[in-house]
Amino acid sequence: MNRFALLLLLLALCVPGLAQVISLNGQWSFHIGDEPEWANPEFNDSEWERIYAPSAWEDEGFNGYDGFAWYRIKFDGRKLSKDESYHLGLGYIDDCDQVYLNGKLIGFSGSMPPKFKTAFNNERKYNLSPDVIRWDGENVLAVRVYDVTHGGGIMSGRLGIYRAPKSHLIIDLQGMWDLNRTYGIEKIEYPDQWKKVMVPSPWEQQGFPKYDGNAWYKRTFVINDPELISSEDLILLVGKVDDFDKTYINGKLIGRTKDNRDFGRSQSFNQQRAYPIPAGVLNKGENTIEVFVEDMGNVGGIYDGPVGITTRSNYERYYKQKESVFWWDDQEQDQ
Repeated sequence: MNRFALLLLLLALCVPGLAQVISLNGQWSFHIGDEPEWANPEFNDSEWERIYAPSAWEDEGFNGYDGFAWYRIKFDGRKLSKDESYHLGLGYIDDCDQVYLNGKLIGFSGSMPPKFKTAFNNERKYNLSPDVIRWDGENVLAVRVYDVTHGGGIMSGRLGIYRAPKSHLIIDLQGMWDLNRTYGIEKIEYPDQWKKVMVPSPWEQQGFPKYDGNAWYKRTFVINDPELISSEDLILLVGKVDDFDKTYINGKLIGRTKDNRDFGRSQSFNQQRAYPIPAGVLNKGENTIEVFVEDMGNVGGIYDGPVGITTRSNYERYYKQKESVFWWDDQEQDQ
């Protein structure tokens, strides 16, 4: 079994069966073309066509159409609980998509023109952040799709909102990050070439197929709780990274994983990263996480979660795995 197949098997084994809370199979509002305002939850789509999803749009009256189209559907947030975690399942989409909930981009797969990359064979699963859901009423989901040829649209699968394993993260950092490839060196050569990617997910599924090399991930987050800022009990989970990483918060190296083995022998790709956050590293207000990744081949990037900040006790109870990498404060750290 090659390593790509092994990664897919590991991902499948790590995801427990998830219960569907709201089914989205059925009639969606649909329109061919492409207008940014169609992501707006206040947009009036009452004049749009109604088609069934999942199904190729060619089978719903749009035979021979290739190009952009949008789907929209509404669901009731009162059917969800603030005490639970959720993800959105959209099955398989041909070719690429961008997904908006209440006007906010929550995920995408593939790459839109002019740098088109298909993702037709990737199952869509997008994390639903609690701050995006309207818990007390109507939510609007909008899906922008581009199809280059043959069948297009939301093709197959069980569409819906699923109850995910309960999160024990204080700060959930899964979702949209910035990525910049560095082509074999650690220095950022092209500071104007940051691209949006989803974390966790292999970068091959997000517009960088067959890329083996180095890249920087970057994300900002805000902390205003003074107890969190001064805590010595926080752990940054960076999930699983293929292959090696150096992880920084606000410019300080807080952890790294590299077993220095050759491609095919290294097991760093299968190790969950868990790095203690030293007191004094976090700022009140905006903070920045940067992760430098070296990929030797096959899948690359931060490909599996969880990704976020938790307490040491939560880590020990809920997240610690046999293959975890844990950087203790007294370990030697490269600066």
